[in-house]
Amino acid sequence: MNVINMADNELEKVYSPADVEDKWASFWIEEGLFEASTETDKPSFSMVIPPPNITGTLHLGHALNNTLQDILARYKRMTGYNVLWLPGIDHAGIATQNVVEKQLHGEGTDRHSVGRDGFIERVWKWKDESGGAIINQLKKLGASCDWSRQRFTMDEGLSKAVREVFVRLYGEGLIYRGDYIINWCPRCHTALSDLEVEAEETDGKLYYIEYPLSDGTDSVTVATTRPETMLGDTAVAVNPEDERFKDLIGKKIKLPIVEREITVIADPEVDMEFGTGAVKITPSHDFNDFEMATRHALPFITIMDIDAKMNDNAGPLSGMDRFEAREAVIEKFKELGLLKKIEPHKIMLGGCYRCRTVVEPTLSKQWFVRAKELAAPAIKSVEEGRTKFVPKNWENTYFDWMHNIRDWCISRQIWWGHRIPAWYCTDCDHISVAINDPDRCAQCGSTAIEQDFDVLDTWFSSALWPFSTLGWPENTEELTRFYPTTVLSTGFDIIFFWVARMMMMGLKLTGKEPFSEVYIHALIRDIEGKKMSKSKGNVIDPLAVMDTYGTDALRFTLTALAAQGRDIKLAEDRIEGYRNYCNKIWNLARFTLMNVEGAESGTLGMPDEADMSMADLWIKARLNLCVKEVREGIDTYRFDASARSLYRFVWHELCDWYVELSKKDLYGDNGPERKQAAAGMLLHVLKETLKMLHPFMPFITEEIWDKLPATEASIMLQDYPVSSNTGEADPAMESGMETVMEVISSIRNLRSEMNVPLSARIDDILCISTERSLRDAVNEGADYIKDLTKVDAIEVKGEGEAPENSVSAIAGSVKIFIPLKGLIDVEAETARLTKELEKIIKEVEGVEKKLSNENFVKKAPPEVVAKDRARVVGLREKEAALNEQIERLKALA
Repeated sequence: MNVINMADNELEKVYSPADVEDKWASFWIEEGLFEASTETDKPSFSMVIPPPNITGTLHLGHALNNTLQDILARYKRMTGYNVLWLPGIDHAGIATQNVVEKQLHGEGTDRHSVGRDGFIERVWKWKDESGGAIINQLKKLGASCDWSRQRFTMDEGLSKAVREVFVRLYGEGLIYRGDYIINWCPRCHTALSDLEVEAEETDGKLYYIEYPLSDGTDSVTVATTRPETMLGDTAVAVNPEDERFKDLIGKKIKLPIVEREITVIADPEVDMEFGTGAVKITPSHDFNDFEMATRHALPFITIMDIDAKMNDNAGPLSGMDRFEAREAVIEKFKELGLLKKIEPHKIMLGGCYRCRTVVEPTLSKQWFVRAKELAAPAIKSVEEGRTKFVPKNWENTYFDWMHNIRDWCISRQIWWGHRIPAWYCTDCDHISVAINDPDRCAQCGSTAIEQDFDVLDTWFSSALWPFSTLGWPENTEELTRFYPTTVLSTGFDIIFFWVARMMMMGLKLTGKEPFSEVYIHALIRDIEGKKMSKSKGNVIDPLAVMDTYGTDALRFTLTALAAQGRDIKLAEDRIEGYRNYCNKIWNLARFTLMNVEGAESGTLGMPDEADMSMADLWIKARLNLCVKEVREGIDTYRFDASARSLYRFVWHELCDWYVELSKKDLYGDNGPERKQAAAGMLLHVLKETLKMLHPFMPFITEEIWDKLPATEASIMLQDYPVSSNTGEADPAMESGMETVMEVISSIRNLRSEMNVPLSARIDDILCISTERSLRDAVNEGADYIKDLTKVDAIEVKGEGEAPENSVSAIAGSVKIFIPLKGLIDVEAETARLTKELEKIIKEVEGVEKKLSNENFVKKAPPEVVAKDRARVVGLREKEAALNEQIERLKALA
């Protein structure tokens, strides 16, 4: 074909990814090969990329997910689909704002000094100059997205969709503004959804503090992990079934320090087993207390400001940091004699997902989506199978969250993002919500209106991604043709953040599920199964390994390890191993090109079956099986199974066996007709193999395809192999070929074990089998056996005695006798093996002695003990093999 350089039809001696990858990445995009069409009769296959943050760089999770999506996209194109894989990036509200704020800080200023409009300009400037580097990194990975349709969550079309959705849901009462307890980050100064809070178990304390009754007749002791919040208590609650507190229900308490009077109330939600059975209620700073206070119409008292410092409601502790206030409260209770005891207590501490600051539950005016109403149809869609999770067990995670969903806080107190389209009238307090910016109040007509300062949660726009990117709310050709999308590939960690919300919004606004299937890929860990992190120093940088080993090596490694339901344990040497696989493919292609040069290349192709050799028929059947397995693997998202089949076929069956079996034919030793047939077969198998490999390893396959004779256009535009095109399996033929290969392997192994010189030829061997079919197979494959084992003659019998001075080997049901006398120095070889055996026995004794020591087994790390036990097994196997070889030599003495 040679679409790049017509003058160059040769492959370099060594595969150099750096010389190949950029060339083809540019070619595919320039030629528009990734672009979907709105004017075709082909069936549609569509995916939307999980939009990476504009601040991000490619990590292994991106590399894995986008490799798997690219396999699907390239495979579906080659199987006749009109594929749209729609790319884009997310504006990443808090993360992006933090980046630009750091820039301003470095310049000695801040966002408040430059003002909101100036700050937004700076963010857009940063976006245009530095943002979105990950897009170029995805192109380097080979991602075959339709880059002509790239979207950004803040672009004009998506911004229009966001406003449309907000206005619609507000009009239906599904978006509202109200006082609600939210997760507040005192450092980022913004509300966080439940999913943006990262909880971690830590060592805390449980403080038992005493509250006196107002009349002085009694007291109630409560247990709390956050004593500073008592300044905002508005009740003490007990369980109505708790006999210990029946007489206290309805009594008044004089709250220490602030001297405020509160009431003892009864509520069945109180856990009688926790602490003392009586709990303090702080409605403005605890989620459970908020719900209870709402049920009992208790007052709400906020005691902290936006920096988590105590406000005027905290009385004498006003101005203190919350943790400073905690110590002050405890000291005061000690002084008053009201601190009963302190116990160690494990607590789940929530931190901001961005800055790790401890989150403070607080009461605030925020915007919310009523989630339960939206969740109901989204639950039903998965229950009834209209959207399926792969693996299916992730449906349980989805259901757990959806059945317990709370209203979604969608407002954020930052400047970068979709500003909430709500305007407040200072004259009549009416809130105008509109798609287009109003110039006056919708109720009283006043021009004294001001837009809400907050922006929407980044996940709000991301929830609209599958349809807003296709032109919704307009009824575009893209929306009609490509929505709903076919599959979504993503990580388990955003089932809540993203998948569930896309389901809710898609069903509500389009009446259709946004995707038919959700494939949840594995998590990548280090080789010991530990999470990768910079602090542990075990992070593998995909960009670095792509430069070192090539992109295809990384892609194939990730694919081969991507088993459903199992985390990926990755080490760099695995990537190096698949770099060797790339080299194997490259050398196979070079060998093929060298051996088709002397044939009539213009007429080369798979020969007629009548002209095929035993090896030709066998490789045809193995190719057929590989095509079947690879297609089944991709179709069922078992990408690792497809990769295993490809690896086995290319390395072991095609290179290790077929090429070796066919060399005499290819070299012309068996005449020009066999040379032509073998060359045609090898070229056909290579072409089919490259097409199978292309979705997994796009760069090397395109480069090789470009150099092959009688190829047209890019490999991307070829039809993917179909198993029926390569012939049906013939069990008898395959079994016969396997027998021949077993005989060859057995003779080779025996030569190696007995230290027969590589140059030495064996006069003749005897093969005995009672099975006629096996004898026929050995006879038919006799030339292969002789060529690959340096044997001059083969005798095949149904029965017989072992010849003198011979050693034997077993190949299935075939017994092989090989005369070795005169080929080796029996005495010297016996001495060598005996010395090696003694060394093995001594080594076994040493390891077994260590394992018999109970102290060692108890104190040593489990992996060390396991390694030593495995070592003993391996050594025992070597010992048995050496004994067997020595016994064989005795027969020759």
